[in-house]
Amino acid sequence: MAFCGLTFFLLALFYLFTVYSRPTGVHLRNMEGFIQAVEQVEHSNPGLAPLALVRALRRTAGHDDVMTIHFLGASNNLSDADLLETAILNASSFSFFDKAIHHIVTDHGEERGVVLARDGTTVALAPLLLGIESGLKAKMEGVAAAGIFPLTLGRTLGLSFLSLQDFPPSHRLGPDGCWDNVEHPRVFKLSQPATLATDAMISGGMDGLILGTDLSNLTASEQPQALSEILRGYYSFTLSEGQGMDAVSGQISPRRRELSRSILESVDLHSQVMETLALVWKLEKTEWISMDTGVGKAVKDGLETFVKKYWDCPQIIPRCQWGAKPHRGTPIPLSLPLQYLYIHHTYEPSSPCLSFPNCSRDMRSMQRFHQEDRGWADIGYSFVVGSDGYVYEGRGWHHLGTHTRGHNAIGYGVSIIGNYTATLPSRYAMDLLRHRLVQCAIHGGGLVSNFTIHGHRQAVNYTACPGDAFFSEIKTWEHFSE
Repeated sequence: MAFCGLTFFLLALFYLFTVYSRPTGVHLRNMEGFIQAVEQVEHSNPGLAPLALVRALRRTAGHDDVMTIHFLGASNNLSDADLLETAILNASSFSFFDKAIHHIVTDHGEERGVVLARDGTTVALAPLLLGIESGLKAKMEGVAAAGIFPLTLGRTLGLSFLSLQDFPPSHRLGPDGCWDNVEHPRVFKLSQPATLATDAMISGGMDGLILGTDLSNLTASEQPQALSEILRGYYSFTLSEGQGMDAVSGQISPRRRELSRSILESVDLHSQVMETLALVWKLEKTEWISMDTGVGKAVKDGLETFVKKYWDCPQIIPRCQWGAKPHRGTPIPLSLPLQYLYIHHTYEPSSPCLSFPNCSRDMRSMQRFHQEDRGWADIGYSFVVGSDGYVYEGRGWHHLGTHTRGHNAIGYGVSIIGNYTATLPSRYAMDLLRHRLVQCAIHGGGLVSNFTIHGHRQAVNYTACPGDAFFSEIKTWEHFSE
């Protein structure tokens, strides 16, 4: 790299540092800002290979552990990475990269090394970038990408299963959390004590698996896009009016659960995790790992929980993430499991919401109407389904709602945002409710397996909810009863 080119590169990295720093020195942590920063580096270095850039980011963030070196090689032996890191250090941006990518959970429950994606979910950058690097390396060398699963999900899941063997399997994964401010995210706090496999680590691992697999499957004549384009195509999408997720056939972040499942469900996941743990034990000489018969059971139980929580269940945006006001008074607990599922449409807002900002705004609007105009303690629904690919938490699994008069204590009330008198919700939104949310409710003990579906109008005679078109549709669903 010529001196002039290096100078421009240093200037780009200085811009990168200022993009992420507020006057107080606190980093803003969103995916779009990270992508813009990567893009500035690329623009200042025409022809910079995406593999060289992700290698440099790996070295700067200190991710040259023995397992990563086993699959990807040592980044300090790579001339591109050496040159790039020298420039990063000269630009005084080492601190930024370390904080942006290096994953850690503090004693106060703050999770670092994660960013807020445009879709409202939180993603750990380390497994995401390792997956991308694995795919790019495999593409360049024309070999199978053996390290994608171990580096993105396998090691994290396996160690989490083993580190908490005395806990129930459901407590060995997660949790999620919330940002201090979704428009200017700086601090991400977890809702409960962390495992090694937080929700952000699993989301980042899924994304790295998906993107890495795509890159490794490029043909010999296909060239990978720049790193910023890879990330922007996956995270910075726009859904079309009227079709929403139904029109999406490509890889975008709201589909991470179904896409990762489609990649992994054909393989023996138990064997994959066991092989990963054996490799960890061999390479890292981890004394607390003993590859005895108990490990197999811990992995089996953990994977069953993983499948139920992250593949069978939809992603649910928590109350704190969409900006819910506190419940007024003391929430009344439900006596679970429930027998009924009551289907609603919101009527107002009348249009489907197609993005996290719009769906969050609609949730806040409904909560305000329910609390201020109707005098209820909270938003009435148990859950609300958007057309952005996500479910939004209302009263949730455990608290009495105000959705179906006279029936609130015996069923969940779930609404899809929009007016469905004359048209149907998107097929994707209906499937989130009909299949994934319902399956999640049964597995979690919220609904009995032989539950009954009713439209709102069947329980309350003064409403046309959930709309004529939608009601005609749900009459064809399994579990519906007149």
